[in-house]
Amino acid sequence: MTGAEGRHSAGRANLGLFMEKENNFPPLPRFIPLKPCFYQNFSDEIPIEHQLLVKRIYRLWLFYCATLAVNLVACLAWWIAGGSGANFGLALLWLLLFSPCGYVCWFRPAYKAFRADSSFNFMAFFFIFGAQFVLTVIQAIGFAGWGACGWLAAVGFFQTSVGAAVVMLLPAVMFSMSAAMMAIAIIKVHRIYRGAGGSFQKAQTEWNTGAWRNPPSREAQYNNFSGNSLPEYPTVPSYPAAGSQWP
Repeated sequence: MTGAEGRHSAGRANLGLFMEKENNFPPLPRFIPLKPCFYQNFSDEIPIEHQLLVKRIYRLWLFYCATLAVNLVACLAWWIAGGSGANFGLALLWLLLFSPCGYVCWFRPAYKAFRADSSFNFMAFFFIFGAQFVLTVIQAIGFAGWGACGWLAAVGFFQTSVGAAVVMLLPAVMFSMSAAMMAIAIIKVHRIYRGAGGSFQKAQTEWNTGAWRNPPSREAQYNNFSGNSLPEYPTVPSYPAAGSQWP
């Protein structure tokens, strides 16, 4: 095999490995006639220096989903003890809405931003995750009629039912923890983004060129500059044999 054929074979092998990546999230049981919608692999796609942060953002999404589930149970206890049933209905709506939307709307932009150094996805993460942070603060406060067992709702219900109020304190604590961790995540991601020279102008450029739709991964960017993409020569130059004279 010549050097050119070897490079072509290696290039096809690398391209095959890249194309064979199948969606693996969410991990659905085989008996469900649905397939995963996303490919997620931290060690394969995220630079090693940012893997821990991206994993923590993913765990933050999981924690927020768990908080919404606990809030649903607390709103049920609130309803049974004499509270409004509308809070339980809203709590169910928040769980069904914000669990998948949180993954799609702010975790995936963060994942794609670190995967491809995409300014547009960084900006999308900042705006959407910032709105999520404000909403989580409101849920932690616990205004009446919002379907969230925050501090105001839990403390104010002690006069009606101590048992239900104690249950309602748990999501209040979890909402507060979620809001605190979201604030820390925003600060850390923004610090990394600004330190790498990111700007709104770069995000606007990605929007205008359409690169935000499917930004290439760092692996693809690396392969574009690897030895497999070097220009090929049609023929191999022939040199005079040893001992012969140059013309």
